[in-house]
Amino acid sequence: MNITYRLYRLITEVLFFILLPAIILLRAVSPKRFEGISQRLGAYPANVYNGLSSKRLKIWMHASSVGEAGAAVSIVNSLMSSHPEAVIIFSTATRYGKDIIEKQMDHSLCRCIFAPIDFVHVIRKALFLFKPDIVVFFETEIWPNWLYEASQQGVKTVMVNGRISVRSINRYKKIRHLTRTVLSTMAAFSMISEEDADRICQIGAPREKVKVNGNAKYDPLITRAVPEVKEKMLALFNLTPDDRVFIAGSTRTSEEEAVLEAYEDIREHYPGIKLIIAPRHVERAPVVESLITDRGISCQMRTELDADKKIRNAPVVVINTIGELKDIYSVATVVFCGGSLVPKGGHNVFEAGIWGKPVLFGPSMEDFLDAGRLLLTAGGGLEVRNSREMADAIIALLNCPEKLKNMGDAARRSILSNMGSAEKHAGVIKAVLDSRSRI
Repeated sequence: MNITYRLYRLITEVLFFILLPAIILLRAVSPKRFEGISQRLGAYPANVYNGLSSKRLKIWMHASSVGEAGAAVSIVNSLMSSHPEAVIIFSTATRYGKDIIEKQMDHSLCRCIFAPIDFVHVIRKALFLFKPDIVVFFETEIWPNWLYEASQQGVKTVMVNGRISVRSINRYKKIRHLTRTVLSTMAAFSMISEEDADRICQIGAPREKVKVNGNAKYDPLITRAVPEVKEKMLALFNLTPDDRVFIAGSTRTSEEEAVLEAYEDIREHYPGIKLIIAPRHVERAPVVESLITDRGISCQMRTELDADKKIRNAPVVVINTIGELKDIYSVATVVFCGGSLVPKGGHNVFEAGIWGKPVLFGPSMEDFLDAGRLLLTAGGGLEVRNSREMADAIIALLNCPEKLKNMGDAARRSILSNMGSAEKHAGVIKAVLDSRSRI
């Protein structure tokens, strides 16, 4: 235990005792808002850990966000084919991630919990209650106390679908003495790309433990891209297959203005075109609605629509729900993927591309370099830098239906050719489990 980790441990212990009274008070005052905080402090109900000791193998999967949860489910499905006796303990940091897992996993094989906060006392209690044989962390989940305490208790730890972004690498380098200590305790690192592999090594992962296996987030997409989903979305938005629809997904602050400027330019050439805009954070939906109405354009919220009751009749719809965007892309003619005109690292362009849609995105794709590069190389994606370029590109595609179709087809083909990463990541976990059984 080096001095850097000792310092981190001391700071988190002090924070735990300082924050504990406030957390308990907030939980009592607003239980719904702070749902799950009891579990995050290690107070798990007996029904989620009772009976686990009788299982021969316990695999703890930690996937913090909604996107990570989707990839985790794909990897687990592959893993269970070789370890059907295992029980999966799934932890997430968000209610939405937990909901996804609970909907998609067999409850007899899976326990869904909120992840423990990275305080030593909480981590120790959680590990004692669940007694996992292995803990699998997704993407950028590096929790020093969790990793160190697991190693002290003889629990193997693995990183899968690992990603260290261009934006985060410099922050990690500043605490390299800490990351080197905890990463050295891990059994394996299964990274998304060569760049991610290089970055994890820069901050302390042993090179011989690192492999590159692609992005498992893309594997579940193919199961969603089916005609039934598109038909449902067409009905929901009161559209026909011939309607032209511009979808701007996962937009950030200031990108909505660029999208609306482009949309107004496009309408001059194609007055009937519809716009569906989905802000990355749904709480910003009212702000986006105001931006639209201030331009004199009629719009509706997604929650106002019902295929059987209230239909869409406005040219613009603002998505104020979570988890639907990947299905909504099915009705697009062309897509802009947000978080990329501003320095936010971009978002998952494959969610639209798998539907055979041309995908536009800005120059900031640091978090999805592999996906953006793949679409650009295949001819299924196009980089734009501002509203003018966005409008010109979309108008040009609408003017040439054959080019529009070819671009969408190229996007889908390129994605299909890169499926299968979930099985590879699962293979890394299996190898660690097998090595453990031989000890």
